[in-house]
Amino acid sequence: MVLPAGAIRKNTLGAPGGVAGRPPAPGWAPALVPMVPEGLVLMTSIAFAVGVVRLGKRNCLVQELPAIEGLARVDVVCADKTGTLTENGMRLAQIEPLGAFEEAQVRQVLAALAGDDPRPNASVQAIAEALPDTPGWSQTAIAPFSSAKKWSGISYGAHGDWLLGAPDVLLDPASADAARAEELGSSGLRVLLLARGDRPVDAADAPGVVEPAALVVLEQKVRPDAKGTLEYFASQQVSIKVISGDNAVSVGAVASSLDLPGGDHPVDARTLPEDRDELADVLDSDTTFGRVRPDQKRAMVGALQSRGHTVAMTGDGVNDVLALKDADIGVAMGAGSPATRAVAQIVLLDNKFATLPYVVGEGRRVIGNIERVSNLFLTKTVYSVLLAFLVGLAGVGSQIFGYDPIGYPFLPRHVTIAAWFTIGIPAFILSLAPNNERARTGFVGRVMRLAVPSGVVIGVATFVAYLIAYAGPEASETQKVQAGTTALITLIMIAVWVLALVARPYVWWKVVLIAVSVLAYIALFTIPFTREFFKLDPSNPRLTLAAFVCGVVGIVLVELAWWVQARMSGNTGKFVPAVGAQGA
Repeated sequence: MVLPAGAIRKNTLGAPGGVAGRPPAPGWAPALVPMVPEGLVLMTSIAFAVGVVRLGKRNCLVQELPAIEGLARVDVVCADKTGTLTENGMRLAQIEPLGAFEEAQVRQVLAALAGDDPRPNASVQAIAEALPDTPGWSQTAIAPFSSAKKWSGISYGAHGDWLLGAPDVLLDPASADAARAEELGSSGLRVLLLARGDRPVDAADAPGVVEPAALVVLEQKVRPDAKGTLEYFASQQVSIKVISGDNAVSVGAVASSLDLPGGDHPVDARTLPEDRDELADVLDSDTTFGRVRPDQKRAMVGALQSRGHTVAMTGDGVNDVLALKDADIGVAMGAGSPATRAVAQIVLLDNKFATLPYVVGEGRRVIGNIERVSNLFLTKTVYSVLLAFLVGLAGVGSQIFGYDPIGYPFLPRHVTIAAWFTIGIPAFILSLAPNNERARTGFVGRVMRLAVPSGVVIGVATFVAYLIAYAGPEASETQKVQAGTTALITLIMIAVWVLALVARPYVWWKVVLIAVSVLAYIALFTIPFTREFFKLDPSNPRLTLAAFVCGVVGIVLVELAWWVQARMSGNTGKFVPAVGAQGA
């Protein structure tokens, strides 16, 4: 179709308008572009990427990027004792022969068991290091250690069937030997029983009748940084559950030495209920558990999750795999088994439990800052949609009532500079800021409680300021520029105040950030080159005053909306929608 000459006319800022005889179509490009919070995707990606890099510098390998979000929400950490609260390595402290057995015979048997064990654990390795001279006996049967039975054994034919395992499993609980083992374990030592069985260790009914031969005492060194780590978690309202396969008394002794609440009354997992609700009740009241089977570790993680907890599980052995896999966040030690590292989302390469606070803190920083910047981007989306709707509504009214339609107030370059110092640069800085508060559910609700009222106020105030300055379709180019400038000043004033809300509570660098944003806009509106390039003209005192009045009214309304929702949430005095009230 060929249009007659003069059929195309322009809207208020010179964009192509409608056909002659019809209302001019607004320049919708500057209206549509800011509706999409495309920068939020970039800021989110940057925040996650920087989080992974920071954790990498602390020898923490993040194997799944979503684990960063889970870290922010962790409120329960289930930690194994060995390798987490205590050092991985152990040392053979003493051997106490029992009954008619002599120490020389006991040492010979221990050296044989430690040297021939096909899958030596940390305890067996400590014995092998202390007793390297093996007798070279021929093996007739082998029973590797398992977390279920709590013992291992090797049959040596005429030299006997020997067992090495947990005293409270192999001994009669009422015996004097069991009492002695518990006494040693209560001081935090690991105690194993060397015993002789009456049948091959691989028999279906093994171990059979057990004859105690010696108590083997191993020293475990508590990590020097373990206490500080537990204190950090306590200060952050994160509960610690010590879950170990070791003797409950020994586990309790270690926990008590670290001043862990509940460490003085450890729970033997063999007495735990099978029902999930009953198990959850026990976990709510107790913190230290010994003799926990792998299936029980998994059940305990599930019971905690059933009560709404976000659970992180740490471990280094094969027996931790099931629990690590089911936990919200699985944390493996770098020196742990390959299977454990494979299923974990995070691997502590330096094997330090003390790294975990940094891991949790980094997750909180990332998610908290994403929530902060989301408020900025979604506020822009709300006011952009509303402003376009109001302009469109005015266009519909022009069809009905016969007045000249109103074009969109901004050029694309206006939209660009409006976002520079109210969203783009500040959002980048805020996305990398410190943030320590635990993430909570209700992300969308919290963001919308600030973004929607703020966006509505900005949209309405900007439209009102534009109507005040609008000089009609036949206005001169200068009047059109002044009308757009008036609306832009109002928008920027309120948007900067929204930035100030999101940045609360204030520290020096946040004050500097807001001040720089304000000064940057003053420069854009006062330097001749930028005024000319961006089509800005604040030279009309009456219109500029109207813009400031609309801006001040908008600021008051945004502040009022913030205080109302803060009081409803019971959190007056700090920034509610974002989780990082402690950012400094």
